[in-house]
Amino acid sequence: MRRRIDRACRAAGRDPAGVVLTAVTKTQPPEVLAAALAAGQRVFGENRVQEARAHWAGRRDGWPGLELRLIGPLQTNKAADAAALFDVIETVDRPKLVDALAAAAARAGRTVRVLVQVNTGAEPQKAGVVPEQADALVLRARAAGLDVEGLMCIPPAGEAPGPHFALLRRIARRKGLPVLSMGMSGDYETAIRFGATHVRLGSALFGERNPSETPSRD
Repeated sequence: MRRRIDRACRAAGRDPAGVVLTAVTKTQPPEVLAAALAAGQRVFGENRVQEARAHWAGRRDGWPGLELRLIGPLQTNKAADAAALFDVIETVDRPKLVDALAAAAARAGRTVRVLVQVNTGAEPQKAGVVPEQADALVLRARAAGLDVEGLMCIPPAGEAPGPHFALLRRIARRKGLPVLSMGMSGDYETAIRFGATHVRLGSALFGERNPSETPSRD
């Protein structure tokens, strides 16, 4: 998979070192995680705080460079747990969550690294701040002391992803944000053409999940 990402980078005239592969390990058994670590993978995305703790609590110390990224929606009452467990929270999408994470960071005496999730299609059933309010949420998160590194999006199913990736890139450039987490198993090559710095791959790495499971962000 890394070779395919590198080819997509070269086709887009980009340095492959500029794109990070985030392996989405939701629902994966321990042996899959162990195999990914043994193969050299160090950046992982998880959807839920509790499952991530079960996956990684006993593994973090043994793997220098391991980075955990929360890519699923976060409830405010779990903000402190998420801030303690994850290196980056990619799904900041509302002022109440900003305030909860800022309070957790203050109590812990540390800075929380985050991305703002933008609902580029303004879909009512989907998490994320609508594009028109993204700038204001970025400013609020910065003012609260969060380390806002960039933006994340999930384009609407059934629509061409390119315009959504282009929109996210425009917002990021306007706010001086270097990180763009965009592109999943079905559209990561397009995302790379539009400047993705992180692509979130689950099924492309580990195969399709059980169809009865809730759809994920990979």
